[in-house]
Amino acid sequence: MKQVAVVGAGTMGAGIAQACAEAGYTVILFDIDGQALSKGLAVIETQLHSAVKKERFTVDERDLIIGRIHGSTDWKELATADYVTEAVIEKTSVKQEVFRRLESILREDVVFATNTSGLNITEIASVLANPRRLVGTHYFYPVPKMKLVEIVRGAQTDDQTVQTAFMFTESLGKKAIEVKESPLFVFNRILIPMINEAIFVLQEDICRKEEIDEAMILGASHRIGPLALADVIGLDTLLFVIETLHTETGDPKYRPAPLLRQMVRAGNLGRKTGKGFYQY
Repeated sequence: MKQVAVVGAGTMGAGIAQACAEAGYTVILFDIDGQALSKGLAVIETQLHSAVKKERFTVDERDLIIGRIHGSTDWKELATADYVTEAVIEKTSVKQEVFRRLESILREDVVFATNTSGLNITEIASVLANPRRLVGTHYFYPVPKMKLVEIVRGAQTDDQTVQTAFMFTESLGKKAIEVKESPLFVFNRILIPMINEAIFVLQEDICRKEEIDEAMILGASHRIGPLALADVIGLDTLLFVIETLHTETGDPKYRPAPLLRQMVRAGNLGRKTGKGFYQY
């Protein structure tokens, strides 16, 4: 594989494109929204300028990496890709529509990877004539720095597709783990309920928010406390994910904390709105 495509130029898509370019791949970063594409490309350049200041790359290396990334809003330009990662919004119907379009454009041997933190891979692949070619690859933010990738096999994903996904993600310098298809996979299955429980602790007035975060930083060696992390994730995103886990499992232990739902209704979504559990 020499040329890869990333569909979706948001935070995750831009990060995946950057990681691919740093690994030596020629990258087509695609988005139907030209403004979103420009923003994604600008984010990549900013990240790479910062990397030069931190002496991770020389100026020449930075320029070489940037030169490997080509932005596009034209679906037809994706036809030459050898591997495609989709990183659009976390909605099954939107991802399905993207893969329908990709299937009509790309060669039959090209692997389709969907970057999702917990959506059902089998359901996403169900719209394809060849669902064997689709696999889940869950990257973590910020993608260029985070080493873990969860690789998730759908009901019809074949062995060759999984093997290709492993080889590709490991060529990026990542550590890939294979995960059975299940709600939220492994990492978020553990992380999201922990954050939700921290919100219950705050709601029940057991401890101040700062002390809840300090407890996990100092007692569990976490780099960031669960409430501060919730603000980074976005409380609306957090609520959507925990509701997905609750619905998919039917287990009441995963019910969202009422305080989380209240804050989302109030529009206090975390860092992106300037206010969540903390002020920004």
